[in-house]
Amino acid sequence: MTPVRSYAELDRVRKSPDVICFSHLRWDFVFQRPQHLLTRCARERRVYYIEEPLFEDAILPRLETRLRGSVKVIVPHLPAGAADPDAMQRALVNDLIATEDIGDYLLWYYTPMALSFSDHLAPAAVVYDCMDELSAFKGASSLLKQREAALLRTASLVLTGGQSLYEAKRAQHHNIHPFPSSVDVKHFAQARSIKFEPDDQAAIPHPRLGFFGVIDERMDLDLLRGVAEARPDWHIVMLGPVVKIDPETLPALPNIHYLGAKKYEELPGYIAGWDVALMTFALNEATRFISPTKTPEYMAAGKPVVSTSIRDVVRPYGQQGLVRIADDVPGFVSACEAAIAEDSSARITRADAFLRQMSWDRTWTRIQILVDAALAPSASAASDSVAAAV
Repeated sequence: MTPVRSYAELDRVRKSPDVICFSHLRWDFVFQRPQHLLTRCARERRVYYIEEPLFEDAILPRLETRLRGSVKVIVPHLPAGAADPDAMQRALVNDLIATEDIGDYLLWYYTPMALSFSDHLAPAAVVYDCMDELSAFKGASSLLKQREAALLRTASLVLTGGQSLYEAKRAQHHNIHPFPSSVDVKHFAQARSIKFEPDDQAAIPHPRLGFFGVIDERMDLDLLRGVAEARPDWHIVMLGPVVKIDPETLPALPNIHYLGAKKYEELPGYIAGWDVALMTFALNEATRFISPTKTPEYMAAGKPVVSTSIRDVVRPYGQQGLVRIADDVPGFVSACEAAIAEDSSARITRADAFLRQMSWDRTWTRIQILVDAALAPSASAASDSVAAAV
């Protein structure tokens, strides 16, 4: 029978190894899943978040370090046109480990592409947090599926960013667990009491329908244009950076307002002034497995939500009547009309009850137990029982 370790023993396991994370996402780009999880991880461990490299002319390879809270964000700078950037990154990672005196560590991957310069390392465990089906995204490397298969063979623990992604990959690993997007309820609930208007939104008339997030190939631009044209008296506020698509392709109508990227701390102030929160996602390969973090964030802000039929939004939010679902322009307009006209008190009561089951702290606690078990396999029996109880 596998011995069950005490909480004190598990705690010692948890605090010992550092975390070296390899990510395709810039830390300062959009505050999302990696930031939520790793800031919590850094409360008990040293965390090094290694971004993809920046290429510059006539430089020597180097690492730039930025401190974000307790997380050390590491940015490799490489010479443009380098013949073997993987070899350079491998050397830089080795230098980081030596300089920071990193002895016992685990590797945490958001991008399988990092295997090309990290597969020589000897970590205590390997965690793959598969938050998206990256191979389906615009501009994805043709090597991504091959690298992911290799990472799945290496990983001690695999997490997925949603239920549908878990169902697609669960046969590919023996220790895989779904962790859909969570929410910092307290942060977004500020929107319910904020009275001031951000300067760039204050003059936009109501009704206001809003979206925040990355504006890329996952956005249904035809639907966005169709809703704006169908209801010229509505005003649509779009917050977020435009990436991987030509900004010239965005619908340019007088009632669509692109206000650019906003800091995480600023979002409640903008959402406070919206009448409906939108998720106008296209239904394509890039959105097949997404689990939008903004769904519970919109709900925590107290706003009615209208979304296209993204699977991880339909189930559970649509099924439980917490989000209205529509895919074509007439249906989306009708759903938004119902959202604007509704008595919000009953919906907010249901949403708050649902959100009481969710928090990034709770999610991290469950993940932490699984990480402990991966670091100390003999603790697996304890992790199973504790995870079920959290």
